[in-house]
Amino acid sequence: MWFPLCFVVVVALLVAPGGCQGDKGSQVYVVYMGAVPPRTSPDFLRQSHLRLVGTILKRGKLAQSVVVQQYKHGFSGFAARLSKDEAAALRHKPGVVSVFADPVYQLHTTRSWDFLQQTDVKIDSAKRRSPRPTAASTSAPTTDTIIGLLDSGIWPESPSFDDAGFGPVPSKWKGVCMAGDDFNTSNCNKKLIGARYYDLGEVDGGRTRSSGGSPRDAAGHGTHTSSTAAGNAVTGASYYGLAQGTAKGGSAASRVAMYRVCSDEGCAGSAILAGFDDAIGDGVDVISVSLGASPYFSPDFSEDPIAIGSFHAVAKGVMVVCSAGNAGPEASTVVNAAPWIMTVAATTIDRDFESDVVLGGNSSAVKGGAINFSNLDKSPKYPLIAGASAKSSSASSTSDSASHCEPGTLDAGKIKGKIVLCNHSQSDTSKMVKADELQSAGAVGCILVNDFGRAVTTAYLDFPVTEVTSAAAADLHKYIASTRYARICMHRPSSN
Repeated sequence: MWFPLCFVVVVALLVAPGGCQGDKGSQVYVVYMGAVPPRTSPDFLRQSHLRLVGTILKRGKLAQSVVVQQYKHGFSGFAARLSKDEAAALRHKPGVVSVFADPVYQLHTTRSWDFLQQTDVKIDSAKRRSPRPTAASTSAPTTDTIIGLLDSGIWPESPSFDDAGFGPVPSKWKGVCMAGDDFNTSNCNKKLIGARYYDLGEVDGGRTRSSGGSPRDAAGHGTHTSSTAAGNAVTGASYYGLAQGTAKGGSAASRVAMYRVCSDEGCAGSAILAGFDDAIGDGVDVISVSLGASPYFSPDFSEDPIAIGSFHAVAKGVMVVCSAGNAGPEASTVVNAAPWIMTVAATTIDRDFESDVVLGGNSSAVKGGAINFSNLDKSPKYPLIAGASAKSSSASSTSDSASHCEPGTLDAGKIKGKIVLCNHSQSDTSKMVKADELQSAGAVGCILVNDFGRAVTTAYLDFPVTEVTSAAAADLHKYIASTRYARICMHRPSSN
């Protein structure tokens, strides 16, 4: 079955072809064969796929040795390690809609993991309250709703997946809780009702691309998206005392099923399709996908694993919700825009962590934002210097690079004991590297001028950093020009 090709999507984040393994020149291809014919059993489809592959293989080569995935619930198809000639031969076989090299998509996230980094920060222990799960209301109409997530796995011990207050698992659930490395079937419960993983074990550029042999989340992304979508209410949640409150998902009473389709190297299209196929067969009500392809890669819908899988899920009555990508706000960067998908994006957030700059003299404040746990004095006594004014004498240092505080461009003697005002752009060295360099050189703090939209406030932890807009920076430059001794202080962050 062919589905409508309405338009070509420009999608976000890096894509690469599937890895090579087995015969020289072979790689994984996805063979898509449309909808499952009526009254066709999964076992019959398995055998028909193997027979089809067998027709194009050399004598003595077994179909079972090349097939790595089979799709048999929501749609028909398979993934196999093939040569270019074998893949070309399959394209002309009856019932084959498309044959394409296995792409690798990437998880959709921006600065979340700078914000959520696991670092041992020494702060007042009284501010670190232990999160506690709150029972979901079993009378809520969403307690029988099952949300399946295609992602990097899940950390089942998180209190967001505590099953306090949940009744029996819905009878419509047909899925499993797969055991694997550091993951047992007992890790599932009445909240986290299922988990699968897809281990391709193929070689990509000399590295093994694998899910890690477990539904357990090694990246943090799948745990993040699962708790955002359906995490149980957790009271006393905070980030080292900041933003204290109750953390819960948008549908806290729903059940969760995780389909781990991603590894450190990305998310193989063949695994994404397997996740869709199993989720449909398992009986989920909603499929959530927070990953996608690259703005430099524009597959037709018939060669896009997310478009294919979501098309058949929606045809089976399963709602599919996908992220729009993280390549914005530039034009033509929305991803996962097939018309049958609910594609979700955000242009703003409603929470900020303010870390204002207080000027000496009149004690006026310039608004800034970042997370740090510094112990700077609250009075404006720290000297302020612009990066361009601290330019080193090295041949590689220019006024422009020094104004951006690029590594090796500043004179350590000029910035020691001072707060440094630095420009920043997307093409620069990362903000964290700049902060580390300044701290190593003896600076006591940094103000980064950053006009690129902030998704989640960056955490700099024990080094005082705040970020300001170029408009706010203009006030700081005026202040520097107006006095011989420009002195400031930076407030510790507060959440709003």
